[in-house]
Amino acid sequence: MLATIGFFALAVFGLGAVSLLTDADLIAMPGLGPAPGVIGMLSGIVAFAAMSWSTLRTPHPSFTSAFAIALVTGLVHLVGIWLAVMIGSGNAVIATAVAGDFVRGGASVALLLAAAIAAWGGIALRRTKAAQPRWPWERDEEE
Repeated sequence: MLATIGFFALAVFGLGAVSLLTDADLIAMPGLGPAPGVIGMLSGIVAFAAMSWSTLRTPHPSFTSAFAIALVTGLVHLVGIWLAVMIGSGNAVIATAVAGDFVRGGASVALLLAAAIAAWGGIALRRTKAAQPRWPWERDEEE
């Protein structure tokens, strides 16, 4: 769960930074509104959470799984955007152009990096069996 929240925070930061640095809207097609971005992000979050959950269920997950999680998250995000634009505009060419601009403009790279960093962090927390910090008087006497 913490990795998913971290992914969302990093993705929002990364996409905002790309928009700021390029001085352009990420989805610059007039008349679409915010729906494609929202649907794309929600689909990416669901994909990230599902892939992370399946990876983190194992007792000793591999760090190489972070790349698979990032790749699936990025692809599902693009598919979500493409489908939302396709439904909104009814034109496959416009949907493909918007998805292509997302890749070409660097937003997909920012999303992939956010997913990879968050997945790596989640795997690291699982491998170290991290727990909440405890005060000395809260510890068991056997320790």
